[in-house]
Amino acid sequence: MKAAVRRDYCSPGQLRIEQTDKPIPKDNEVLIRVYATTVNRTDCANLTAKPFIMRFVLGLFKPRKVIVGTDFAGEVISIGKNINSISIGDRVFGFNDTGSESQAEYLTTVKENIFAIPKNIDFKQAAASLEGAHYAYSFIHKVNIQSGQSILINGATGGIGSALLQFVRQYDIKIAATCNTKNIELIQTLGADKIFDYTKEDFTEKGGKYDYVFDTVGKSTFGKCKSLLNKKGVYISSELGPYSQNVFYPLFTSMLSKKVFFPIPYNKRETIPYISKNLEKGTFKPVIDREYLLEDISKAYEYVIKGQKTGSVLINLNNESTTKHKLH
Repeated sequence: MKAAVRRDYCSPGQLRIEQTDKPIPKDNEVLIRVYATTVNRTDCANLTAKPFIMRFVLGLFKPRKVIVGTDFAGEVISIGKNINSISIGDRVFGFNDTGSESQAEYLTTVKENIFAIPKNIDFKQAAASLEGAHYAYSFIHKVNIQSGQSILINGATGGIGSALLQFVRQYDIKIAATCNTKNIELIQTLGADKIFDYTKEDFTEKGGKYDYVFDTVGKSTFGKCKSLLNKKGVYISSELGPYSQNVFYPLFTSMLSKKVFFPIPYNKRETIPYISKNLEKGTFKPVIDREYLLEDISKAYEYVIKGQKTGSVLINLNNESTTKHKLH
């Protein structure tokens, strides 16, 4: 089978497509034919081991898993003898932030790592709905959103931000969001009430008061956003911060009126059923920026690592023609 491989932490240009043996499922595993996966921020961190803390999870000197990829959508091809709740032909998807080895034509995994794709969702939509929405779930469940409150989302067009905007739209609240000029219409359709074009203005200098500031791209700080928070307001960032301060701020601000929470992700057994429910209801539609074939995966990583993607960047393993720009 073809797989995207790296044996050392590296840059996108050093990622290679290699022919490897198709994995054989163990008694408690299933074999999945992968039809779609994405290249996301978690993948980029796993590829490069940046920030350095990733090495303590993935392998200090070398990555323990040489095939890259964290999310997948595909079809069950065979099952181990101890599997009794999954059938050959089932359409499934899943995500593992430490690596699913999914940027390959096939993968094996235990049943706890796979979930049924909703009937009305195709493989591409399923793959695009995972990584960002998984982390977005953590933002809204670390706080207690109440009717009439106000929220600002910094980075509303990324994988996390576009999912988060759709999730919080279901509350009776006011939503402000930041994006670039080309995505203003998209963010309006996703439900933002007020939009800041970050190419023309700095939202931290525009005033306004919010109960929550959700920084889904890590491009601001609590210090810059503190004046925007109402009394008892909360700041949450998806990143560690310039000095990893977002990990420690929750301790320092716990006794203050304005607080910082760090969105440690919830278990996927909780997040993915929530994602599936919203996919089925139509209250969440993943945004797809563009897609590449597996052979062009280095280009996909190069694009994502620039930090300018909108929604998700797909890798198409179904031998279909790709659309380089496919926003919806």
